[in-house]
Amino acid sequence: MDKLIYGLCALTSMACAGLLLRSYFATRFRLLLWSGLCFVGLTVNNLLLVLDRLVFVETDLSTWRLLVALAAILFLLYGLIMESSS
Repeated sequence: MDKLIYGLCALTSMACAGLLLRSYFATRFRLLLWSGLCFVGLTVNNLLLVLDRLVFVETDLSTWRLLVALAAILFLLYGLIMESSS
């Protein structure tokens, strides 16, 4: 059951990233770009979770997952700050 949930989380974040980036390319609204990049990072985070829990069971990838999640949230934070100052 956990394999299904991890996979669905990764697919959901990938779909969100795709939809946000597609909307950005259609409208050129910059907050959509930063949100899309955040979800790209969250997709990578979820893929690392799948690798950590299901493929490389003996290796701990939690540090890499946390770094990727931090970078994703920093993309969104940067976009929110830059859009509020413009």
